[in-house]
Amino acid sequence: MREPDHDHLPALPSAPLRSLLFQFRSIELVMQSADTISAVQTAEQHTLLLFTGGRGELGITEQTSLSVHADKCCLLPPGTSYSLDNRELTLYFYVLTFAALTTGDSPAFYVDELLPGQKELIVHPFTRVIRLAEELLADHNGRDELQHVRQQLQFQELLLLLLEQNYSTRQLPSPAQSVESTIHFMQQHYRESITVKQLAALAGVSPWQYTPIFQKLTGQRPLDYLTDVRIGHSKTYLLEAAEPLREIALRVGFSDEYYFSRRFRQKTGMTPGQYARSQQRRITVTDWTGHSVDIPERPKRVVYHGETLGDVLALGVKPVGGDEAFARGSVYSHRVKRLANVGFPLDPQLTRSIRPDLIILASPDEQIYRSVSGIAPTLTFDSFAPLEQRLRILGEWLGKQREAEVWLQAYHAKNAAMWQHLYAGGLLKGETASALFYDHGNHLYAMGMTGLSTALYAPGGLQPTAEIKDILDKDLGFREVDPAMLHSYAGDRVFMLIPEREDSREAMEQLLQTELWSSLPAVEQGHAYMLDGAKWNSGDALTRERLLTLLPRLLGL
Repeated sequence: MREPDHDHLPALPSAPLRSLLFQFRSIELVMQSADTISAVQTAEQHTLLLFTGGRGELGITEQTSLSVHADKCCLLPPGTSYSLDNRELTLYFYVLTFAALTTGDSPAFYVDELLPGQKELIVHPFTRVIRLAEELLADHNGRDELQHVRQQLQFQELLLLLLEQNYSTRQLPSPAQSVESTIHFMQQHYRESITVKQLAALAGVSPWQYTPIFQKLTGQRPLDYLTDVRIGHSKTYLLEAAEPLREIALRVGFSDEYYFSRRFRQKTGMTPGQYARSQQRRITVTDWTGHSVDIPERPKRVVYHGETLGDVLALGVKPVGGDEAFARGSVYSHRVKRLANVGFPLDPQLTRSIRPDLIILASPDEQIYRSVSGIAPTLTFDSFAPLEQRLRILGEWLGKQREAEVWLQAYHAKNAAMWQHLYAGGLLKGETASALFYDHGNHLYAMGMTGLSTALYAPGGLQPTAEIKDILDKDLGFREVDPAMLHSYAGDRVFMLIPEREDSREAMEQLLQTELWSSLPAVEQGHAYMLDGAKWNSGDALTRERLLTLLPRLLGL
């Protein structure tokens, strides 16, 4: 157990906080796509990074690296160079800048660290930080004078919340308050293994004297008080964090989750899971098939069972469970290696075992819904709906509305730029396209409302043939095609998706050897393209984003 001597305490800023004035300058919500490394940036002012979704590494001056993820906060002083590397998930974060000025006869900008040695800040509840950031962003462009004052006050509230939980006064306990100082020590070091003998030694009194003095000060025995401190902190983690119960138990100083659960129930009268469910803020939403369901305002342990898993990942949310068959071979398969597989069809027992607080089910099957709706709040979801509609619905359900809007805005801009580039490079206005796919043996399908075709027929893109337009008009995901009718479905550009199934691949290869195939205008002109179906025949957000890079290369334009 560490002793709280002077050398182990954080350094104080070179100017006392009371001598500083703080002025909010700017805020923006940034979306950094997965598998990217940002350019090195230099903080011109004090910069606060508030991470709301995703996962990555924050590289800072002097080769320091911090792991960042949702609910993480970092404070950088002026002059700090930093970059972000997120290989796994789309990263969402607020960048908030502010100035610090010294008061007195000669005011000046203060550019030293406000919390020396502390780049990563601890703050609970993080939802309060996010709400304040959202309010600042919403009011950022206001020109009304009172609105400006309100914004500064909102920023001061946010800064106070951060400083209260991270600023050290560096006051050493007086000898007359030696036992009382150990109470403060327990509050700060509750994660460590602490015994009464160690506390007594820290206070400089004998163990037989320590406990009576402690009880007089607190009304509790020392280890009972320590348990209460740990339980108190665990409540915050249960409401704000997505870690398994085992991780929360270790974070607050319990040796294992079973002892933690027993002590938690003794102190509160309920299990940790029951407490979390009883305390979460709830919102009422209506799902695809009409269920009205109370769900957590910001769910932490989401099971997503559907083929558009990339939609959830694009919002910076990593589900705890899903069907690995939907992710296998996808552009994001490497990002969901720890996804708990709940099977296809969804297995209620496996789903229950991972303790979700929200289940999203991409199926209208009421029988499947009833089989899992008793485990956690459950919502049915239309994974064939247009991309914009899907992301906005998921944004509402997952507490990621702003992230959804930021992603869509960035995607539409990149999509428009790509098609503009393609038409400038030789693509002709009005050209048609079709996406074809063999499955279930020798059955040939034309894709409609789902899969690769959603990217091909995006605004500004290629056009469907008349036969495929009929599929789209009827809101069908696909339609089986009689090979004899292939000329009616094949567009000016044909995209053949290579199937995983061996029998389907053999059927496709047989078609490619026929006169029927070679006589298609697209094939004759070299405008037929082969793509891995498992990887590219999806309309989820991450696949659509990656296609913006693939299509120009594929078309050679």
